[in-house]
Order: sequence, then C-alpha cells, then structure tokens
Amino acid sequence: MDLLSKLNEKIDNLLKNYEELQKENESLKNEIENLKENLAQKDIELSECKENSALKELELEEVVSKIEAILGK
Repeated sequence: MDLLSKLNEKIDNLLKNYEELQKENESLKNEIENLKENLAQKDIELSECKENSALKELELEEVVSKIEAILGK
C-alpha cells in the first residue's frame, strides 16, 4: 500500500468518525432538550403539589380552630 492510499484511508476513517460523532452529538442535544422539557413539567407538578399542600394546611388549621372553639365553649 503506498503512502497516498494510507493517507486516503486515514482521512476516510477520520471523516467516518467525525460523522458518527456529529450524529451522537445531535442525539445528545435532543436528549438534553427532552430532559429539559421533562424537568420543566416536573417543576410545574412540584409547584402544584406545594400549592395543594399549603391549601390542605390551611384547611387543617381551620378545622383545628373550629375544634378548639367547640372545646373551649
């Protein structure tokens, strides 16, 4: 195999590796975007849970106040 053939082979291998890495990079970018979307959705769900928890806490405080008022009479 002459030098030019070896050089061409190495260049072909480098181009192939470069293309594979580009595909992998694009795939990872897509995965990151999907994870960001999932995280945003989980943040929304967490906020809703915190809000519901705060509302339940208020309801419990009202019930306790009513019970204390009844027992205090």
